[in-house]
Amino acid sequence: MKKFGILIAVTSITASLLTAMTLAAPSQAATCKSGALNTLNKGVLTIGTDNPAYSPWFEDNTPSNGKGFESAVAYAVAKQLGYPKSKVKWAKAPFNAVIQPGKKSYDFDINEVSITPERAKAVDFSSGYYDVAQAIVTVAGSKIAKAKSIKDLANAKLGAAVGTTSYTTITSVIKPKIKAAVYDTNDVATQALINGQIDGLVLDLPTAFYVAYVQLKKGAIVGQFAAKAGGEQFGLVLTKESPLTSCVSRAVDALRANGTLKAIATKWLSSSAGVPVLK
Repeated sequence: MKKFGILIAVTSITASLLTAMTLAAPSQAATCKSGALNTLNKGVLTIGTDNPAYSPWFEDNTPSNGKGFESAVAYAVAKQLGYPKSKVKWAKAPFNAVIQPGKKSYDFDINEVSITPERAKAVDFSSGYYDVAQAIVTVAGSKIAKAKSIKDLANAKLGAAVGTTSYTTITSVIKPKIKAAVYDTNDVATQALINGQIDGLVLDLPTAFYVAYVQLKKGAIVGQFAAKAGGEQFGLVLTKESPLTSCVSRAVDALRANGTLKAIATKWLSSSAGVPVLK
């Protein structure tokens, strides 16, 4: 399947505050025995993600095939922890349930979940595995198709999925005069754009590429937004105070340091060149 998305440079972690607030206590490090962690099911690593699972994060709505950026990252983390593909099990986990408090039905979840202080009160996060930007999608001929700045979006009717940092980008960065529309899923929001109910849809940049050039006819990315101070990162999600958090973070850090995350991004996500930054 053709690959879509956006490669945002996978650089060294600069968001030290996010890392500090999400890592487990150092005493847990001693439990990181390869292939023998205290997982939900002994000897098996259970990974959660949403259903359906979309490109470029997954391919063919089949997380277990190892195709797509997040599927590949998940298996790389599992291998780093000592679990081969044959010892990995997948569980369905809706996005909104993932960020809520309570015991989880997986050891960690991977589902484009941005690390935020508010969410970190309810769940644990690993170190960031992807540095992300937000973007805005529209269709040809819309009132914002030729927007060159954030100011040009002031009178637009915009939308985003509920509970996402995309929605926060609308309310705290764009600040349009018209109240933003909120949707249960990106699919519903995309249909609203097709129906002309909104002028633009805010998404993370890789998803924006997929929506604009696969799901929409005559779709276009208006631009992306500058990263906020400290950067926005996707993190793996675990039950609050999980004994695995430190081990999973160590695995992510090792994959970043040895270039694996960058290599996976290069394979599954394409260049951001040509996407203007709206200021």
